[in-house]
Amino acid sequence: MSAVARASIPAFRPMSDEDIEHVLAIEEQANRFPWTRANFQNCLRVGYCCWVMEQDEEIIAYGVMSVAVGESHILNLCVRPESQGLGLGAAILHYLLDLARKHRADNAFLEVRPSNRAAKRLYQTAGFDDVGMRRNYYPAGRGREDAVIMARSLAIE
Repeated sequence: MSAVARASIPAFRPMSDEDIEHVLAIEEQANRFPWTRANFQNCLRVGYCCWVMEQDEEIIAYGVMSVAVGESHILNLCVRPESQGLGLGAAILHYLLDLARKHRADNAFLEVRPSNRAAKRLYQTAGFDDVGMRRNYYPAGRGREDAVIMARSLAIE
């Protein structure tokens, strides 16, 4: 008989202050211009929808979203680099969109770097369309980078 270690199914839970160290580690590994501790603390403090995805008691992805006046805004969605390409980004995105519907949001918005082709493809696959541009939105190696504004309806599919 052979023993085969199997990973558990990823599960979602609300982010807590105690998670910020782990979330920051992923944020810094995955992003050239990461959010700060204060960014995450402020999002928790004001009551944004902050969720982590865990597998085998380890945080592997997270998402931060605001919801107000019938609109949701995905502010940060990140998967740890060694777990990217496994569909986890799509899973947490869909979880956040379902949560936005439960909060009675009619539309979802987000910004994405034009240079982040993988993220843009993820959002397009999830039904987001380009609706605008924010000039000089993101910090970049030299100066600033624009942001593509994307949106989608949250009508039940």
